[in-house]
Amino acid sequence: MTASTLSIQLLAEAPARRLMAATLNQSTAAPHPDDEARRIAAGVACGDEAAFRELYDRYHPRLLRFALVLGRGNEALARDAVQSAFVTAAAKLRSVAGEEHLWNWLARVTRQYLAKTWRRHRQDSAVVGMAELPDCANGVEAESALEESLDAALLTMDADERQVVEWFYFDRLSHKEIADRLGVTPKSVSSRLERARARLRSFITRRLSHET
Repeated sequence: MTASTLSIQLLAEAPARRLMAATLNQSTAAPHPDDEARRIAAGVACGDEAAFRELYDRYHPRLLRFALVLGRGNEALARDAVQSAFVTAAAKLRSVAGEEHLWNWLARVTRQYLAKTWRRHRQDSAVVGMAELPDCANGVEAESALEESLDAALLTMDADERQVVEWFYFDRLSHKEIADRLGVTPKSVSSRLERARARLRSFITRRLSHET
């Protein structure tokens, strides 16, 4: 086969190769977040355990960050609120329009739980001015401000302390797993987390008290 004949053959095959590549790319492309959110919500509504687990894994870290700041760094309150949000999702979540709708739904349930707790116990040290905070469903700006508050609080810690907090709260590692990574005892990890929680509560309370 001559060079010219080979060139003609390759040119003739090029459109087919491009079509095949485009088809392959379409088949391997990641699903759109809105499609994924609709699929997960529909699965949860049908009682699909795998869909609920996916919902939990996807949104737990983000929702915990949100609740920690909204609850002024109160870990027990934040965890209870997040747990309540997922229990409510298992019972009441239905169809959603997309990813933002799903997040706003979870955030609103979390906020409602925190507000009810505040009204019931009047624990100003735990949830100060909860009623004055913007409604989560109305915006990304409120969530962004809360995220910035937590990030700012984490930055006040040294790198080792911040790493322990992130492992425990956001990567969901146990005290023993963290201890194994650091080469210390679980009791030492517990002490570090207690100091970090106190610093977190103090910083977030001061920051948000000025902002609200």
